[in-house]
Amino acid sequence: MPSPTNADASRASPRYLRESRAAASARSELVNEFADRQTTMLESLLAILRSKQLDDAAARRLSIRLAAEALVALRVDTDHVLTLGEEPVTTAFQRLRDDLAPIVRHRRIDMQFVEPPVNGRALPPEIAHGARAVVRDAVLALTDQSDVTRVRVQWDCDGTNLLIDVRDDGAGLIDPDDGLLEPLRHRIVAMRGRLDLEATAGWGSKLAVVVPLDPPVLHSAAPGPPALSAREKEVLELMVRGARNRQIAEALAISDNTVKFHVSRILRKWGARSRAEVIAVALDRGLGMPAGGAD
Repeated sequence: MPSPTNADASRASPRYLRESRAAASARSELVNEFADRQTTMLESLLAILRSKQLDDAAARRLSIRLAAEALVALRVDTDHVLTLGEEPVTTAFQRLRDDLAPIVRHRRIDMQFVEPPVNGRALPPEIAHGARAVVRDAVLALTDQSDVTRVRVQWDCDGTNLLIDVRDDGAGLIDPDDGLLEPLRHRIVAMRGRLDLEATAGWGSKLAVVVPLDPPVLHSAAPGPPALSAREKEVLELMVRGARNRQIAEALAISDNTVKFHVSRILRKWGARSRAEVIAVALDRGLGMPAGGAD
């Protein structure tokens, strides 16, 4: 798997987020390997001390050498894990405020921020990057409406998910299929999150995002999802690319109702509750992707 570049990280592209979630799984695996190595070292040390074939001097020499090697390995492993460290949620939120400053500087927008709890769970680096990019996309989409004068951004955490709430004081007429929301959807799907849009005429719009903080548990031997028909695979590929039902219908020359039928069958076959969940499964398994993948 290629390493994400700094450019990918700064814009939190879907490719960066997919690869970073995989990196988070690798990080968990690294910690497990680290614990296994230290356990082996301690068991070896105990075996030396209990051996009846070694005299005290020989056991002492071997124990000292093994303990020295274990300390070196411990420092290396610890440094490695620390380089993959997490970011305090309050620090990540302050960086978000800094990121938004130039975006709204020349607009007459009253930006309001509701700080996350200071004791909130720290964020994995890929989630911190992605969450800031999600909010930037959301603010750009909402402030593109001419009647918006105020935007409120709130972060919270329920222990396992980062909860992002962005709302405006506009007319509440934002279109769920608006192309401005596409970058937002792609990022959220890449982080295995979900997006809810509430638009109430006369009261404004609200974007609520839930992003899991823990990487998915990878089971290499787990059976794959049920097979899809040729047409369902075509629909899935377009879904992964971010196409909505109307766009899928136009691309495949079928009706909107037929698209809804195929989407419903895919959800039922895979036991998914939403399009975002289906797309996340497809991305995890490399399904539904055009040749060469996507950036």
